Amino acid sequence: MVQATRELNRMAVLTELLRIRPASRKQLAEASGISPATVTRAVEQLIAQGVVAEGSELVSEQRGRRAVLLDVVADRAFVVGVDLGASNTRVLLADLVGTPLAQRELATPAEADAAALADWLATTAAELAGDRWDRVEGICIGIPGAVGRDGSTVSNAPNLPQVEAAGFLDLVRDRAGRAVRADNDANLALLGEQHFGAARNAPTAVMVTIGAGLGAGIAIDGRILRGAHGVIGEFGQLPAGPLGTRLELMVTGPGIMRLAAEAGVRLDSPADLFAPDASEPVRALRAHFDQAMLIVLTAATVSCEPEVIVLGGGIAKSLARDLGRYETVLEHHLGAAPRLTASELGDFAGATGGVVAALHEVYRGMGIDERAFGDLPVAAGRTPPPA
Repeated sequence: MVQATRELNRMAVLTELLRIRPASRKQLAEASGISPATVTRAVEQLIAQGVVAEGSELVSEQRGRRAVLLDVVADRAFVVGVDLGASNTRVLLADLVGTPLAQRELATPAEADAAALADWLATTAAELAGDRWDRVEGICIGIPGAVGRDGSTVSNAPNLPQVEAAGFLDLVRDRAGRAVRADNDANLALLGEQHFGAARNAPTAVMVTIGAGLGAGIAIDGRILRGAHGVIGEFGQLPAGPLGTRLELMVTGPGIMRLAAEAGVRLDSPADLFAPDASEPVRALRAHFDQAMLIVLTAATVSCEPEVIVLGGGIAKSLARDLGRYETVLEHHLGAAPRLTASELGDFAGATGGVVAALHEVYRGMGIDERAFGDLPVAAGRTPPPA
């Protein structure tokens, strides 16, 4: 019983230190509601474990006394977040408090088979970490498809089908020799935006990613929704076009180029569809795109009435000046509209979310209160909300 109580106090003190770091013992006692003597005992335990270290002194809190600031030993452990795309892969290394330390963007070897792709992912993560690799405790990969609740089954990944091979994620784990988890890339992009980007302070939010594919992550009350088979938010599968054409084929880069070719409209790249001085045939094609895009945004809105919809991905970059117009149409049809905004994290939103998800697994192993995961890690310069 005594040991369990000590562990609970240790967990509470460490959780609060991550939230308000750096902090004195007195500040931790006030934040956690635990007595100063109990906080001191917990801090001594954390220091002995190498999790917490003493730093600089504060100006006296009381006359004649000086308080020492405590902080988490950030380089005690590292994590890697990966956004595995059909064309490009982004990789991000961060320390125990979420500080980004190194990042890399590489062309995805899309022609590789499952085993070769798994080996490439593990090698890329190790090369980015360099001499920190032995302290990397977790990797989280954003997959351009649906990831099942078992964390190992991948489906609906037409742009990178080898990730659907049985045992693909187990191969990555074997090659890396580390804990590896995976999630849908849009889910991780939303997680990144919730902690460090455009979905901060928006507990109910949707992330729509439009590039080579169409994906969406949905969060209600701060929690990202994940179904048994990982297909929640797969709006791209909706048969919304002529003869049941899926939405994904109407708004993504490959879909735009295919529709243009079928209509006899010349486009050198999908970005040409959004040129302000486009020709009449291109403008007609753009009108079809806008109609499909409004279906995507309507589906996202009626799914959970989000406070904000964040748009990311290559195609979304061309829509910045159209977001207000889309909002107006949504409000006209639905009577209310969420705020539409571009991703603040850009191409590294998914990798950032991977870092957050990997850190949550490390925190769980450290005994940190899972109820605080919505606030952790805390972005530099951001004051966390009250517990």
